[in-house]
Amino acid sequence: MKKTLLLFLMLCNWVALFSQEKIKNPTYKQTQKGYFSVDYLSVKMPNDISGNPEINMGLSGIHYNLWLSNSFYGGLGFYGSVLGERGGLFTLGLNLGYKKNLTDQLFIDTGFHFGGGGGDGAPDGGGAFILPHFNFGYQFKNITAFAGYSAINFFDKGNINSQQVHVGIQIPVSLHHVSFQSKELRYTPDELKSTDWNQISNRISLFFHLNNLSPYGASKFTNGSSLKGNTIRLAGFEISAALPNNWFAFLKLDGAYDGIKAGYMDIFLGGGHHFSFNNNNTNILTKFSVGAGGGGGVETEGGFLIHPDISIEQRLFNSVYISVNKGYLLSPNANFKAATFGIGLKYNVNKDGILDKNNQRYRALKFKGVQFSLSQEVYFDAQRGSNPSQHVHQISLQANLFLNNYVYVAGQTSFANFGNAGAYAEGIVGIGLYSKTLLNDNVNFFAQLLAGAAGGGDISTGEGLIVKPSIGFNYNLNDALSIRTSVGKVNAKEGKLNSTSVAFGLSYNISFLTAN
Repeated sequence: MKKTLLLFLMLCNWVALFSQEKIKNPTYKQTQKGYFSVDYLSVKMPNDISGNPEINMGLSGIHYNLWLSNSFYGGLGFYGSVLGERGGLFTLGLNLGYKKNLTDQLFIDTGFHFGGGGGDGAPDGGGAFILPHFNFGYQFKNITAFAGYSAINFFDKGNINSQQVHVGIQIPVSLHHVSFQSKELRYTPDELKSTDWNQISNRISLFFHLNNLSPYGASKFTNGSSLKGNTIRLAGFEISAALPNNWFAFLKLDGAYDGIKAGYMDIFLGGGHHFSFNNNNTNILTKFSVGAGGGGGVETEGGFLIHPDISIEQRLFNSVYISVNKGYLLSPNANFKAATFGIGLKYNVNKDGILDKNNQRYRALKFKGVQFSLSQEVYFDAQRGSNPSQHVHQISLQANLFLNNYVYVAGQTSFANFGNAGAYAEGIVGIGLYSKTLLNDNVNFFAQLLAGAAGGGDISTGEGLIVKPSIGFNYNLNDALSIRTSVGKVNAKEGKLNSTSVAFGLSYNISFLTAN
Protein backbone atom coordinates (compact mmCIF):
# COMPACT_ATOMS: atom_id res chain seq x y z
CA MET A 1 0.00 0.00 0.00
CA LYS A 2 2.88 2.41 0.77
CA LYS A 3 4.32 1.91 -2.73
CA THR A 4 0.92 2.53 -4.29
CA LEU A 5 0.39 5.74 -2.31
CA LEU A 6 3.86 6.94 -3.29
CA LEU A 7 3.06 6.25 -6.96
CA PHE A 8 -0.10 8.33 -6.76
CA LEU A 9 1.66 11.20 -4.94
CA MET A 10 4.30 11.28 -7.68
CA LEU A 11 1.57 11.19 -10.33
CA CYS A 12 -0.31 14.07 -8.67
CA ASN A 13 2.79 16.25 -8.61
CA TRP A 14 3.80 15.32 -12.17
CA VAL A 15 0.37 16.05 -13.66
CA ALA A 16 0.11 19.31 -11.71
CA LEU A 17 3.30 20.53 -13.41
CA PHE A 18 1.49 20.37 -16.76
CA SER A 19 -1.70 22.00 -15.46
CA GLN A 20 -1.63 25.75 -15.89
CA GLU A 21 -3.83 28.14 -13.94
CA LYS A 22 -6.86 28.95 -16.07
CA ILE A 23 -8.33 32.34 -16.88
CA LYS A 24 -10.89 33.16 -14.20
CA ASN A 25 -13.54 34.56 -16.58
CA PRO A 26 -16.34 32.04 -15.98
CA THR A 27 -17.47 32.16 -19.63
CA TYR A 28 -14.00 31.73 -21.17
CA LYS A 29 -14.03 28.51 -23.21
CA GLN A 30 -11.01 26.31 -22.55
CA THR A 31 -10.14 23.39 -24.82
CA GLN A 32 -8.45 20.31 -23.43
CA LYS A 33 -7.13 18.35 -26.40
CA GLY A 34 -7.40 14.58 -26.28
CA TYR A 35 -8.08 11.50 -28.32
CA PHE A 36 -10.08 8.29 -28.26
CA SER A 37 -8.17 5.10 -29.07
CA VAL A 38 -8.92 1.44 -29.82
CA ASP A 39 -6.11 -1.13 -29.89
CA TYR A 40 -5.51 -4.88 -30.11
CA LEU A 41 -2.80 -7.30 -29.01
CA SER A 42 -2.50 -11.09 -29.14
CA VAL A 43 -1.13 -12.35 -25.81
CA LYS A 44 0.76 -15.62 -25.54
CA MET A 45 -0.69 -17.64 -22.67
CA PRO A 46 1.18 -20.05 -20.39
CA ASN A 47 0.53 -23.79 -20.46
CA ASP A 48 -2.28 -25.05 -18.24
CA ILE A 49 -1.69 -27.02 -15.02
CA SER A 50 -1.43 -30.22 -17.08
CA GLY A 51 1.24 -28.75 -19.33
CA ASN A 52 -1.05 -28.38 -22.33
CA PRO A 53 -0.62 -25.24 -24.47
CA GLU A 54 -3.36 -22.61 -24.59
CA ILE A 55 -4.13 -20.57 -27.69
CA ASN A 56 -3.30 -16.86 -27.61
CA MET A 57 -5.69 -14.49 -25.84
CA GLY A 58 -6.81 -11.55 -27.98
CA LEU A 59 -7.09 -8.37 -25.90
CA SER A 60 -8.90 -5.33 -27.24
CA GLY A 61 -8.65 -1.96 -25.51
CA ILE A 62 -10.72 1.23 -25.38
CA HIS A 63 -8.91 4.37 -24.13
CA TYR A 64 -9.28 8.11 -23.70
CA ASN A 65 -6.13 10.20 -23.29
CA LEU A 66 -5.59 13.92 -22.61
CA TRP A 67 -2.61 15.89 -23.84
CA LEU A 68 -0.76 17.13 -20.75
CA SER A 69 1.63 19.10 -22.99
CA ASN A 70 2.58 19.08 -26.68
CA SER A 71 4.31 15.71 -26.23
CA PHE A 72 3.15 14.07 -22.97
CA TYR A 73 -0.27 12.44 -22.55
CA GLY A 74 -2.18 10.61 -19.85
CA GLY A 75 -5.52 8.87 -19.60
CA LEU A 76 -7.48 5.74 -18.84
CA GLY A 77 -8.28 2.53 -20.63
CA PHE A 78 -10.20 -0.74 -20.44
CA TYR A 79 -9.07 -4.08 -21.89
CA GLY A 80 -11.24 -7.13 -22.47
CA SER A 81 -10.65 -10.60 -23.90
CA VAL A 82 -12.23 -11.09 -27.35
CA LEU A 83 -10.38 -14.17 -28.68
CA GLY A 84 -9.02 -17.35 -27.12
CA GLU A 85 -10.38 -19.13 -24.06
CA ARG A 86 -10.64 -16.33 -21.47
CA GLY A 87 -13.93 -14.58 -22.20
CA GLY A 88 -14.73 -12.54 -19.08
CA LEU A 89 -11.21 -11.22 -18.47
CA PHE A 90 -11.36 -7.41 -18.05
CA THR A 91 -8.97 -4.75 -16.83
CA LEU A 92 -8.86 -1.03 -16.01
CA GLY A 93 -5.72 1.05 -16.02
CA LEU A 94 -3.80 4.31 -16.32
CA ASN A 95 -2.02 5.42 -19.51
CA LEU A 96 1.08 7.63 -19.54
CA GLY A 97 3.22 8.29 -22.59
CA TYR A 98 5.36 10.50 -24.79
CA LYS A 99 4.95 11.25 -28.51
CA LYS A 100 7.65 12.62 -30.85
CA ASN A 101 6.96 13.70 -34.43
CA LEU A 102 9.50 12.60 -37.03
CA THR A 103 7.65 14.37 -39.86
CA ASP A 104 4.30 16.18 -40.04
CA GLN A 105 2.56 12.79 -40.34
CA LEU A 106 4.98 10.16 -39.00
CA PHE A 107 5.69 9.84 -35.26
CA ILE A 108 6.99 7.55 -32.57
CA ASP A 109 5.16 6.95 -29.29
CA THR A 110 6.38 5.29 -26.12
CA GLY A 111 4.70 4.81 -22.75
CA PHE A 112 2.97 2.33 -20.52
CA HIS A 113 -0.41 1.21 -19.22
CA PHE A 114 -0.61 0.21 -15.53
CA GLY A 115 -3.76 -1.37 -14.16
CA GLY A 116 -5.57 -4.25 -12.59
CA GLY A 117 -8.04 -6.94 -13.50
CA GLY A 118 -8.45 -10.51 -14.64
CA GLY A 119 -11.10 -13.18 -14.81
CA ASP A 120 -12.31 -16.54 -16.12
CA GLY A 121 -9.77 -18.56 -14.18
CA ALA A 122 -6.82 -16.89 -15.91
CA PRO A 123 -3.46 -16.98 -14.09
CA ASP A 124 -3.75 -13.29 -13.21
CA GLY A 125 -2.58 -13.48 -9.56
CA GLY A 126 -3.57 -10.33 -7.69
CA GLY A 127 -4.51 -8.65 -10.98
CA ALA A 128 -1.78 -5.99 -11.18
CA PHE A 129 -0.14 -5.72 -14.59
CA ILE A 130 2.00 -3.36 -16.64
CA LEU A 131 1.91 -2.96 -20.40
CA PRO A 132 4.75 -0.83 -21.89
CA HIS A 133 4.76 -0.06 -25.62
CA PHE A 134 6.85 1.48 -28.40
CA ASN A 135 4.86 2.41 -31.52
CA PHE A 136 5.25 4.00 -34.93
CA GLY A 137 2.22 5.97 -36.11
CA TYR A 138 0.94 7.83 -39.13
CA GLN A 139 -1.46 10.77 -39.00
CA PHE A 140 -4.12 10.73 -41.71
CA LYS A 141 -6.63 13.58 -42.09
CA ASN A 142 -9.09 12.58 -39.36
CA ILE A 143 -7.60 9.40 -37.93
CA THR A 144 -4.25 8.04 -36.76
CA ALA A 145 -3.05 4.46 -37.25
CA PHE A 146 -0.20 2.92 -35.24
CA ALA A 147 1.65 -0.34 -34.77
CA GLY A 148 4.57 -1.43 -32.65
CA TYR A 149 5.92 -3.56 -29.85
CA SER A 150 4.34 -4.16 -26.44
CA ALA A 151 4.90 -6.41 -23.46
CA ILE A 152 2.35 -7.40 -20.82
CA ASN A 153 3.22 -8.77 -17.39
CA PHE A 154 0.78 -9.70 -14.58
CA PHE A 155 3.53 -9.24 -12.03
CA ASP A 156 1.66 -9.76 -8.72
CA LYS A 157 1.95 -13.57 -8.57
CA GLY A 158 0.37 -13.91 -12.00
CA ASN A 159 1.66 -16.10 -14.83
CA ILE A 160 0.83 -14.05 -17.91
CA ASN A 161 4.01 -12.57 -19.39
CA SER A 162 4.06 -11.95 -23.12
CA GLN A 163 5.68 -9.80 -25.82
CA GLN A 164 3.70 -9.07 -28.96
CA VAL A 165 2.78 -6.72 -31.81
CA HIS A 166 0.46 -3.89 -30.80
CA VAL A 167 -1.87 -2.20 -33.37
CA GLY A 168 -4.64 0.40 -33.16
CA ILE A 169 -6.25 3.64 -34.26
CA GLN A 170 -6.79 7.06 -32.66
CA ILE A 171 -9.51 9.67 -33.23
CA PRO A 172 -9.10 13.22 -31.85
CA VAL A 173 -11.83 14.16 -29.34
CA SER A 174 -11.32 17.34 -27.30
CA LEU A 175 -13.10 18.61 -24.17
CA HIS A 176 -14.54 22.15 -24.13
CA HIS A 177 -15.02 23.46 -20.61
CA VAL A 178 -14.70 26.23 -18.05
CA SER A 179 -13.56 26.35 -14.44
CA PHE A 180 -15.12 23.81 -12.07
CA GLN A 181 -16.01 26.74 -9.79
CA SER A 182 -18.33 28.00 -12.55
CA LYS A 183 -20.72 25.07 -12.14
CA GLU A 184 -24.41 26.04 -11.91
CA LEU A 185 -23.82 29.56 -13.27
CA ARG A 186 -26.69 30.54 -15.60
CA TYR A 187 -26.60 32.75 -18.70
CA THR A 188 -28.88 33.92 -21.47
CA PRO A 189 -27.94 33.45 -25.15
CA ASP A 190 -27.44 37.21 -25.48
CA GLU A 191 -24.81 37.13 -22.72
CA LEU A 192 -22.77 34.47 -24.56
CA LYS A 193 -23.35 35.47 -28.19
CA SER A 194 -20.00 37.32 -28.32
CA THR A 195 -18.01 34.41 -26.88
CA ASP A 196 -16.57 31.21 -28.35
CA TRP A 197 -19.72 29.41 -27.15
CA ASN A 198 -21.66 30.96 -30.06
CA GLN A 199 -21.74 27.70 -32.04
CA ILE A 200 -23.97 24.68 -32.72
CA SER A 201 -24.22 22.40 -29.68
CA ASN A 202 -23.43 18.70 -29.51
CA ARG A 203 -25.75 16.20 -27.85
CA ILE A 204 -24.61 13.49 -25.45
CA SER A 205 -26.86 11.06 -23.58
CA LEU A 206 -26.35 9.39 -20.21
CA PHE A 207 -28.35 6.20 -19.70
CA PHE A 208 -28.75 4.12 -16.52
CA HIS A 209 -30.45 0.78 -17.21
CA LEU A 210 -31.42 -2.65 -15.92
CA ASN A 211 -31.26 -5.55 -18.36
CA ASN A 212 -32.29 -9.19 -18.23
CA LEU A 213 -30.41 -11.81 -20.26
CA SER A 214 -32.35 -14.99 -21.06
CA PRO A 215 -29.89 -17.54 -22.53
CA TYR A 216 -31.17 -20.14 -24.96
CA GLY A 217 -29.90 -22.67 -27.51
CA ALA A 218 -26.46 -24.12 -26.77
CA SER A 219 -25.64 -21.53 -24.10
CA LYS A 220 -23.93 -23.10 -21.12
CA PHE A 221 -21.91 -22.56 -17.98
CA THR A 222 -18.15 -23.17 -18.07
CA ASN A 223 -18.76 -26.50 -16.28
CA GLY A 224 -20.82 -27.69 -19.25
CA SER A 225 -24.31 -27.45 -17.74
CA SER A 226 -27.02 -25.62 -19.69
CA LEU A 227 -27.79 -21.95 -19.09
CA LYS A 228 -31.35 -22.28 -20.37
CA GLY A 229 -33.92 -21.34 -17.75
CA ASN A 230 -31.58 -18.92 -15.99
CA THR A 231 -32.15 -15.16 -16.08
CA ILE A 232 -29.04 -13.04 -15.69
CA ARG A 233 -29.94 -9.61 -14.27
CA LEU A 234 -27.61 -6.76 -15.17
CA ALA A 235 -27.23 -3.15 -14.06
CA GLY A 236 -25.34 -0.80 -16.33
CA PHE A 237 -24.46 2.56 -17.74
CA GLU A 238 -24.30 3.88 -21.30
CA ILE A 239 -22.95 7.12 -22.76
CA SER A 240 -23.66 8.12 -26.34
CA ALA A 241 -22.63 11.01 -28.59
CA ALA A 242 -24.73 12.35 -31.46
CA LEU A 243 -23.28 12.22 -34.99
CA PRO A 244 -24.59 13.92 -38.16
CA ASN A 245 -27.86 12.82 -39.80
CA ASN A 246 -29.35 11.30 -36.60
CA TRP A 247 -26.58 8.72 -36.18
CA PHE A 248 -24.86 8.22 -32.82
CA ALA A 249 -21.99 6.28 -31.23
CA PHE A 250 -22.08 4.76 -27.76
CA LEU A 251 -20.15 2.92 -25.06
CA LYS A 252 -22.03 0.54 -22.73
CA LEU A 253 -20.94 -1.30 -19.58
CA ASP A 254 -22.95 -3.88 -17.59
CA GLY A 255 -22.44 -6.09 -14.55
CA ALA A 256 -24.55 -8.93 -13.12
CA TYR A 257 -26.17 -8.47 -9.72
CA ASP A 258 -28.61 -11.43 -9.60
CA GLY A 259 -29.47 -14.74 -11.26
CA ILE A 260 -26.06 -16.43 -11.42
CA LYS A 261 -22.83 -16.53 -9.45
CA ALA A 262 -21.37 -13.02 -9.30
CA GLY A 263 -18.74 -12.01 -11.82
CA TYR A 264 -20.38 -11.59 -15.25
CA MET A 265 -19.77 -8.25 -17.02
CA ASP A 266 -19.63 -6.89 -20.55
CA ILE A 267 -18.37 -3.80 -22.39
CA PHE A 268 -19.71 -2.76 -25.82
CA LEU A 269 -18.80 -0.13 -28.39
CA GLY A 270 -21.30 0.57 -31.14
CA GLY A 271 -23.48 2.88 -33.15
CA GLY A 272 -27.09 3.42 -34.08
CA HIS A 273 -29.75 5.55 -35.71
CA HIS A 274 -32.26 7.81 -33.98
CA PHE A 275 -35.85 8.18 -35.26
CA SER A 276 -37.96 10.96 -33.69
CA PHE A 277 -41.77 11.14 -33.47
CA ASN A 278 -44.39 13.16 -31.64
CA ASN A 279 -42.38 16.40 -31.67
CA ASN A 280 -39.31 14.54 -30.33
CA ASN A 281 -41.25 13.29 -27.30
CA THR A 282 -41.13 9.70 -28.57
CA ASN A 283 -38.03 8.14 -30.14
CA ILE A 284 -37.04 4.79 -31.62
CA LEU A 285 -33.35 3.86 -31.58
CA THR A 286 -31.80 1.00 -33.54
CA LYS A 287 -28.39 -0.09 -32.27
CA PHE A 288 -25.60 -2.48 -33.19
CA SER A 289 -22.51 -3.01 -31.06
CA VAL A 290 -19.61 -5.38 -30.57
CA GLY A 291 -17.62 -6.00 -27.44
CA ALA A 292 -16.36 -8.36 -24.78
CA GLY A 293 -18.33 -10.28 -22.17
CA GLY A 294 -18.12 -13.18 -19.78
CA GLY A 295 -17.40 -14.24 -16.21
CA GLY A 296 -19.70 -15.53 -13.49
CA GLY A 297 -19.32 -19.04 -14.85
CA VAL A 298 -20.88 -18.12 -18.23
CA GLU A 299 -19.14 -19.74 -21.21
CA THR A 300 -18.45 -17.07 -23.82
CA GLU A 301 -15.26 -18.75 -25.11
CA GLY A 302 -12.90 -15.96 -26.25
CA GLY A 303 -15.33 -13.29 -25.06
CA PHE A 304 -16.22 -11.54 -28.35
CA LEU A 305 -19.97 -10.75 -28.47
CA ILE A 306 -22.38 -9.13 -30.92
CA HIS A 307 -25.34 -7.12 -29.66
CA PRO A 308 -28.18 -5.84 -31.93
CA ASP A 309 -30.88 -3.93 -30.08
CA ILE A 310 -33.92 -1.68 -30.55
CA SER A 311 -35.20 0.83 -27.99
CA ILE A 312 -38.34 2.91 -27.58
CA GLU A 313 -38.13 5.96 -25.34
CA GLN A 314 -40.71 8.44 -24.08
CA ARG A 315 -40.01 11.87 -22.62
CA LEU A 316 -41.01 12.20 -18.95
CA PHE A 317 -39.97 15.84 -18.46
CA ASN A 318 -37.38 18.26 -19.87
CA SER A 319 -34.44 16.13 -21.05
CA VAL A 320 -35.31 12.95 -19.10
CA TYR A 321 -36.70 9.89 -20.93
CA ILE A 322 -37.82 6.44 -19.90
CA SER A 323 -36.63 3.71 -22.25
CA VAL A 324 -37.54 0.08 -22.96
CA ASN A 325 -35.20 -2.06 -25.06
CA LYS A 326 -35.30 -5.48 -26.69
CA GLY A 327 -32.39 -7.25 -28.36
CA TYR A 328 -30.06 -10.22 -28.64
CA LEU A 329 -26.60 -11.04 -27.37
CA LEU A 330 -24.56 -13.74 -29.07
CA SER A 331 -21.07 -15.00 -29.86
CA PRO A 332 -20.10 -15.23 -33.56
CA ASN A 333 -20.45 -19.01 -33.62
CA ALA A 334 -23.77 -18.80 -31.68
CA ASN A 335 -22.51 -21.13 -28.91
CA PHE A 336 -23.70 -18.42 -26.54
CA LYS A 337 -27.06 -16.76 -27.29
CA ALA A 338 -29.37 -14.70 -25.09
CA ALA A 339 -32.49 -12.61 -25.58
CA THR A 340 -32.25 -9.24 -23.82
CA PHE A 341 -34.95 -7.06 -22.32
CA GLY A 342 -34.44 -3.95 -20.24
CA ILE A 343 -35.67 -0.63 -18.92
CA GLY A 344 -33.82 2.54 -17.99
CA LEU A 345 -33.69 6.31 -17.53
CA LYS A 346 -31.95 8.52 -20.06
CA TYR A 347 -30.74 12.11 -19.70
CA ASN A 348 -30.00 14.10 -22.86
CA VAL A 349 -27.54 16.98 -22.68
CA ASN A 350 -27.00 19.65 -25.34
CA LYS A 351 -23.45 20.87 -24.71
CA ASP A 352 -20.72 23.17 -25.98
CA GLY A 353 -22.91 25.67 -27.85
CA ILE A 354 -25.82 28.14 -27.66
CA LEU A 355 -27.35 27.11 -31.03
CA ASP A 356 -29.39 24.06 -32.01
CA LYS A 357 -28.84 22.16 -35.28
CA ASN A 358 -31.17 24.64 -37.04
CA ASN A 359 -28.99 27.57 -35.89
CA GLN A 360 -31.69 28.72 -33.48
CA ARG A 361 -30.65 29.95 -30.04
CA TYR A 362 -31.58 27.94 -26.98
CA ARG A 363 -33.58 29.67 -24.26
CA ALA A 364 -31.50 28.81 -21.18
CA LEU A 365 -27.81 28.06 -20.64
CA LYS A 366 -26.06 26.64 -17.58
CA PHE A 367 -22.65 25.24 -16.73
CA LYS A 368 -22.68 21.75 -15.16
CA GLY A 369 -19.87 20.36 -13.04
CA VAL A 370 -18.28 16.96 -13.58
CA GLN A 371 -15.48 15.12 -11.79
CA PHE A 372 -13.42 12.14 -12.94
CA SER A 373 -11.48 10.39 -10.19
CA LEU A 374 -8.86 7.65 -10.39
CA SER A 375 -8.11 6.06 -7.03
CA GLN A 376 -6.30 3.18 -5.42
CA GLU A 377 -8.56 1.49 -2.86
CA VAL A 378 -8.11 -1.20 -0.23
CA TYR A 379 -10.72 -3.44 1.43
CA PHE A 380 -9.37 -4.60 4.78
CA ASP A 381 -9.75 -8.32 5.56
CA ALA A 382 -12.09 -8.86 2.59
CA GLN A 383 -14.06 -12.06 3.13
CA ARG A 384 -13.48 -14.83 0.55
CA GLY A 385 -15.71 -17.62 -0.60
CA SER A 386 -13.29 -20.49 0.02
CA ASN A 387 -10.08 -18.89 1.32
CA PRO A 388 -9.15 -16.95 4.47
CA SER A 389 -9.93 -13.22 4.62
CA GLN A 390 -7.23 -11.01 3.14
CA HIS A 391 -6.79 -7.36 2.15
CA VAL A 392 -7.74 -6.71 -1.46
CA HIS A 393 -6.50 -3.67 -3.39
CA GLN A 394 -8.18 -2.27 -6.48
CA ILE A 395 -7.89 0.52 -9.02
CA SER A 396 -11.09 2.55 -9.23
CA LEU A 397 -12.58 5.04 -11.70
CA GLN A 398 -15.49 7.27 -10.65
CA ALA A 399 -17.44 9.91 -12.62
CA ASN A 400 -19.66 12.47 -10.85
CA LEU A 401 -22.26 14.64 -12.58
CA PHE A 402 -23.46 17.51 -10.39
CA LEU A 403 -27.23 18.09 -10.27
CA ASN A 404 -26.61 21.33 -8.38
CA ASN A 405 -23.75 22.75 -6.31
CA TYR A 406 -24.14 20.16 -3.56
CA VAL A 407 -25.71 16.98 -5.02
CA TYR A 408 -24.19 14.68 -7.63
CA VAL A 409 -24.95 11.33 -9.25
CA ALA A 410 -22.03 8.94 -9.54
CA GLY A 411 -20.89 5.89 -11.44
CA GLN A 412 -17.88 3.84 -10.36
CA THR A 413 -16.03 0.82 -11.71
CA SER A 414 -13.14 -0.95 -9.95
CA PHE A 415 -10.77 -3.85 -10.70
CA ALA A 416 -8.57 -5.71 -8.21
CA ASN A 417 -4.82 -5.34 -8.66
CA PHE A 418 -3.24 -6.72 -5.46
CA GLY A 419 -4.37 -9.25 -2.87
CA ASN A 420 -4.89 -12.54 -4.74
CA ALA A 421 -8.24 -11.49 -6.22
CA GLY A 422 -7.37 -10.55 -9.81
CA ALA A 423 -10.79 -11.46 -11.22
CA TYR A 424 -12.71 -9.21 -8.80
CA ALA A 425 -14.52 -6.21 -10.35
CA GLU A 426 -17.32 -3.75 -9.49
CA GLY A 427 -19.79 -1.61 -11.39
CA ILE A 428 -21.86 0.60 -9.07
CA VAL A 429 -23.91 3.80 -9.18
CA GLY A 430 -25.40 6.15 -6.60
CA ILE A 431 -25.71 9.65 -5.23
CA GLY A 432 -23.48 11.96 -3.21
CA LEU A 433 -23.45 15.21 -1.24
CA TYR A 434 -20.69 17.81 -1.69
CA SER A 435 -19.78 20.62 0.70
CA LYS A 436 -18.85 24.22 0.06
CA THR A 437 -15.15 24.92 -0.40
CA LEU A 438 -13.53 25.37 3.02
CA LEU A 439 -10.12 26.10 4.56
CA ASN A 440 -9.05 28.93 2.23
CA ASP A 441 -10.77 27.31 -0.76
CA ASN A 442 -8.54 24.25 -0.49
CA VAL A 443 -10.88 21.49 0.76
CA ASN A 444 -14.31 20.04 -0.06
CA PHE A 445 -15.94 17.26 1.95
CA PHE A 446 -18.31 14.66 0.49
CA ALA A 447 -20.52 11.74 1.47
CA GLN A 448 -21.93 9.20 -0.97
CA LEU A 449 -23.94 5.99 -1.19
CA LEU A 450 -23.28 3.64 -4.11
CA ALA A 451 -24.73 0.23 -4.97
CA GLY A 452 -24.55 -2.24 -7.82
CA ALA A 453 -22.86 -5.35 -9.15
CA ALA A 454 -19.60 -6.95 -7.99
CA GLY A 455 -17.98 -10.36 -8.12
CA GLY A 456 -15.10 -12.63 -9.06
CA GLY A 457 -11.72 -13.37 -7.47
CA ASP A 458 -13.28 -15.59 -4.76
CA ILE A 459 -14.58 -12.45 -2.99
CA SER A 460 -17.80 -13.43 -1.21
CA THR A 461 -20.45 -11.26 -2.92
CA GLY A 462 -23.16 -13.92 -3.36
CA GLU A 463 -25.00 -13.16 -6.60
CA GLY A 464 -23.25 -9.81 -6.87
CA LEU A 465 -25.27 -7.02 -5.20
CA ILE A 466 -23.16 -4.74 -2.97
CA VAL A 467 -23.82 -1.48 -1.07
CA LYS A 468 -20.95 0.95 -0.52
CA PRO A 469 -21.30 4.12 1.65
CA SER A 470 -18.28 6.38 2.14
CA ILE A 471 -17.17 9.84 3.30
CA GLY A 472 -14.07 11.80 2.35
CA PHE A 473 -12.54 15.03 1.15
CA ASN A 474 -10.81 16.60 -1.86
CA TYR A 475 -7.69 18.74 -1.42
CA ASN A 476 -7.47 21.14 -4.37
CA LEU A 477 -4.09 21.38 -6.12
CA ASN A 478 -5.65 23.94 -8.48
CA ASP A 479 -9.11 24.48 -9.96
CA ALA A 480 -8.85 21.44 -12.24
CA LEU A 481 -6.99 18.91 -10.07
CA SER A 482 -7.49 17.66 -6.53
CA ILE A 483 -6.24 14.86 -4.32
CA ARG A 484 -9.16 12.66 -3.21
CA THR A 485 -9.32 10.50 -0.07
CA SER A 486 -12.20 8.53 1.46
CA VAL A 487 -13.11 5.92 4.04
CA GLY A 488 -16.19 3.72 3.99
CA LYS A 489 -17.76 0.28 4.14
CA VAL A 490 -18.63 -2.30 1.51
CA ASN A 491 -21.31 -4.90 2.18
CA ALA A 492 -22.58 -7.75 -0.01
CA LYS A 493 -26.30 -8.28 0.49
CA GLU A 494 -26.16 -12.06 -0.15
CA GLY A 495 -22.49 -12.76 0.55
CA LYS A 496 -20.08 -12.52 3.47
CA LEU A 497 -18.18 -9.45 2.27
CA ASN A 498 -18.41 -6.75 4.96
CA SER A 499 -15.24 -4.72 4.95
CA THR A 500 -13.86 -1.27 5.78
CA SER A 501 -12.46 0.58 2.76
CA VAL A 502 -9.90 3.36 2.31
CA ALA A 503 -9.18 5.10 -1.00
CA PHE A 504 -6.63 7.65 -2.22
CA GLY A 505 -6.41 9.20 -5.70
CA LEU A 506 -6.61 12.12 -8.08
CA SER A 507 -9.66 14.01 -9.44
CA TYR A 508 -10.00 16.04 -12.63
CA ASN A 509 -12.70 18.71 -12.23
CA ILE A 510 -14.34 20.81 -14.97
CA SER A 511 -17.66 22.40 -15.95
CA PHE A 512 -19.26 22.25 -19.39
CA LEU A 513 -22.00 24.33 -21.02
CA THR A 514 -25.51 22.84 -21.28
CA ALA A 515 -28.42 24.32 -23.21
CA ASN A 516 -32.19 23.81 -23.44
